[in-house]
Amino acid sequence: MKILHTSDWHVGKVLKGQSRAEEHKQVLAGVMEIAHAERPDLVIVAGDLYDTAAPSPEATRLVTRALTALRRTGADVVAIGGNHDNGHALDALRPWAEAAGITLRGGVRDNPAEHVIDGVTADGERWQLAALPFLSQRYAVRAVEMYELTAAEATQTYADHLGRVLAKLTEGFTEPDRVHLVTAHLTVVGASTGGGERDAHTVLGYAVPTSVFPGTAHYVALGHLHRSQRVIGPCPIRYSGSPLAVDFGEQENVCSVTLVEVGAHSAARIREVPVSAAVPLRTVRGTLTQLAEADPPEGWLRVFVREQPRAGLREEVQELFPRALEIRIDPELLPAPGSGTRVAQRAGRSPRELFADYLGSRGHDDDGVRDLFDELLEEVER
Repeated sequence: MKILHTSDWHVGKVLKGQSRAEEHKQVLAGVMEIAHAERPDLVIVAGDLYDTAAPSPEATRLVTRALTALRRTGADVVAIGGNHDNGHALDALRPWAEAAGITLRGGVRDNPAEHVIDGVTADGERWQLAALPFLSQRYAVRAVEMYELTAAEATQTYADHLGRVLAKLTEGFTEPDRVHLVTAHLTVVGASTGGGERDAHTVLGYAVPTSVFPGTAHYVALGHLHRSQRVIGPCPIRYSGSPLAVDFGEQENVCSVTLVEVGAHSAARIREVPVSAAVPLRTVRGTLTQLAEADPPEGWLRVFVREQPRAGLREEVQELFPRALEIRIDPELLPAPGSGTRVAQRAGRSPRELFADYLGSRGHDDDGVRDLFDELLEEVER
């Protein structure tokens, strides 16, 4: 059977105030083109369909149309909720999804059997997929209790709970003539972050070892980390990555989807298929003179200016680079915290002196800013 694995669409993403709706339309159209060309038997969307738990009507319309278009290629489609998604809202769409022939699992349900999906390809290859949406630490404990597994003790870790839940969902992975698959939205120990993930859900407390996945699984399709990568484990484990760079920290990532060909008695053959429709993200560095002489690169820009801060600098850079979404003083030029800058003593010193000390500590020694402060202070003191 052939599987198209994708994740982390983040539809509705706004980057530094810039909507990326048109980019998402082009990117998802590119995913559809790959699906039409490759004709997969199964499409797995491993979470974070949306960028926010309260998506706009436009974002909802784009996601539902994309899932419908994937289903119309003839593939079975399974999508799960990620940490950016509202699991309850996705589950509310299940009647629509079922009518469209799409399997949608937004959150963990009381009955573990609802997370075990069986199917058969047009050529007769039987498959079973354990689908685990994102679980917060609090709901991981609840899931363990719901499934009547070992009692959840306060000292047990998130990884302990996830291991027990996955063991329950994959306990049927024993039949020899069936392809056994897992999809989940989580962080695995040893994997590399892409640069734009939500830090609170990628820290060590949320990371699980690869041992939570059974060695009998033919392929594990993961979402959550935005960089496409293989993870070493007891079975083939892979993040598909996001099909577009979500933030400037991901500008070097190769945006793609993953194609997998696997059988009950044959090892998974995996390849990446690039998706290049999104506007690229670029970082530019230099002095104002260097920036003025440079040709603006294509894409959305982050500009690190190698100048001391002063009033009007941002506007000058914006004029040179109209597509700059972020303009900052190069972090290498800013004084390090606790680098020996003088700490102002408040007693007996004027507000202007204190403000001058503050500007100096921030590397922002500008007469124009001090004069503006004086004007504002005079207004307040009248």
